[in-house]
Amino acid sequence: MSNRETALDVLAQVSGVGAQEIRPDMDLTADLGIDSPKALQLLVDLEDRLSIEISDEEAARMQTVGDVLTFVEAGA
Repeated sequence: MSNRETALDVLAQVSGVGAQEIRPDMDLTADLGIDSPKALQLLVDLEDRLSIEISDEEAARMQTVGDVLTFVEAGA
């Protein structure tokens, strides 16, 4: 599974939205309902599943699905 597919899978699990319905232009909070506790879960799951570390600064810049995908595809 690619980093992109893994990230979409994690986003789907945390948000409850089907992975096939998630688009890069979707806002994490407004469109996927990812509040602070879910955002923390998202970061922890991404770090665990992709064996990466996401700094607080990087996490703060992730506002859309596209931001998350760009980060994980860049080799994080």
